[in-house]
Amino acid sequence: MIHNSRIVRLNDQEIQRNGDLVVYWMQASQRAEYNHAMEFAITRSNELHIPVMVFFGITDEYPDANLRHYRFMFEGLQETKQTLAHRGIRMVIRHQSPVEGIMQFADRAALVVTDRGYLRFQRQWRKTVAEHLNCPLYQIETDVIVPVEIASDKREYAARTIRPKINQHLDTYMRPVEPEPVNYPSDALSFEAFSLADVDTALAQLRIDTTVSPVDTFRGGRTRAEAFLNGFLESKLDHYGELRNDPTTDILSHMSPYLQFGQISPLEIALRVGETNSPGREAYLEELIVRRELSMNFCYYDSQYDSPGCLPDWADETLEHHRRDEREYIYSLSEFEAAQTHDPYWNAAQREMLCTGKMHGYMRMYWGKKILEWTETPDEAYRIALYLNNTYELDGRNPNGYAGVAWCFGNHDQGWKERPVYGKVRYMNANGLRRKFDADGYVSKVDELCGW
Repeated sequence: MIHNSRIVRLNDQEIQRNGDLVVYWMQASQRAEYNHAMEFAITRSNELHIPVMVFFGITDEYPDANLRHYRFMFEGLQETKQTLAHRGIRMVIRHQSPVEGIMQFADRAALVVTDRGYLRFQRQWRKTVAEHLNCPLYQIETDVIVPVEIASDKREYAARTIRPKINQHLDTYMRPVEPEPVNYPSDALSFEAFSLADVDTALAQLRIDTTVSPVDTFRGGRTRAEAFLNGFLESKLDHYGELRNDPTTDILSHMSPYLQFGQISPLEIALRVGETNSPGREAYLEELIVRRELSMNFCYYDSQYDSPGCLPDWADETLEHHRRDEREYIYSLSEFEAAQTHDPYWNAAQREMLCTGKMHGYMRMYWGKKILEWTETPDEAYRIALYLNNTYELDGRNPNGYAGVAWCFGNHDQGWKERPVYGKVRYMNANGLRRKFDADGYVSKVDELCGW
């Protein structure tokens, strides 16, 4: 049973009585399992006695996406399509704008269901489709535990302010998603589609940035996500609370790329972690639920989430006051990108991102702080940090990524001791890294990992 607050009707159209399909326009939640939108579409198809099918549109112009991201996504979509076929559901993938693609089913759709996105362009896609469809468009929120507007009706200041608001609703929303029976399959229907039978062949047909190569460390798909999750639960979760900020240990779950592409549900992860009695359980659920959903709140309620305009007044004022402070080091974008700074720890973090598609979370905080310190202005630092994060991280280009960069500049934080360049924004330095863990060991680990 899907809680009603997850369901939002985006237009006022009536069910199209001559429609012979219920169409799930899949975009953010690229999975067959633990998908409230998928199950809602199946339920409606059973009620209307017509088949349910899934549509996915591949645009060459997804903001900041490149070959690295598309490869990971295609690997996941390939598996999702196969899983849906086993349930009797046809998944139609087309190489065209998602908006244009879904409108091609307008005459056949009795109603359309979609999942939710929080970024400006994702919301605009859904708004445009809602305005032009001649049948109902339902949006189902399935990539958070607690729906954004239920958790809070405003932009939250920090994790401490949203935490009690989320926690009071967890009993309501922490419920398994039971798969619905597919009474009216669509697997026998014929539609022109974009083939993902061979991922490399499919990628070659796109007109995208190919300068950032795919990585082997993280491959897309639910099977790989489950393997990481199982390994985490079996041998890492117990130590997560004490070691999660030590990048020399491999103690993380590595769920973030799979969450970014909707290849695994945060609800499924939370339920599996919650079933354990592990001492690391609460620390992990804090990151997965409170911190992650704070980022959704941030991007939903602040239209300037991808610019310094999102910063709280105190951070904006203190950075402006120190804008002209002398910097000991100044690096260009190309020097940052090539990991050519004086700092071996920063360089290692950048190299980790370049060669694996993912940087350890603690090092990402240090990485962002130092870009602020070694760039001529805060505005330029913000631009560089966003560019690097979005270009190379598999888990970039999403609310977590935007919130993470903004945190380095004072967002979701408080003022600290005032110092040059940073002003009252929280400061981090290399000595702090060495006190916390074996920083030189981290450099060696990255060198070995990347073959440098």
